[in-house]
Amino acid sequence: MSEGGRIVIPSEYRKQLELEVGDEVMIGLMNGEVRICTLKQAIKRAQEIVRRYVPEGRSLSDELITERRQESLRE
Repeated sequence: MSEGGRIVIPSEYRKQLELEVGDEVMIGLMNGEVRICTLKQAIKRAQEIVRRYVPEGRSLSDELITERRQESLRE
């Protein structure tokens, strides 16, 4: 670790993560470990979690739009 807390990610790790200069990453502390993932990986993980609770073919965004339209008609 260098001054300022900077850490270099080895090139072989960057290649496996498909990281390029300027890419944004997510950094988290879990169980005393620092974990780094790409935004793409974080989005994929979030989608997998949502899929456990939302049946295939159901569109939460369509439901929200319908709900909002119904609310605006009541106003």
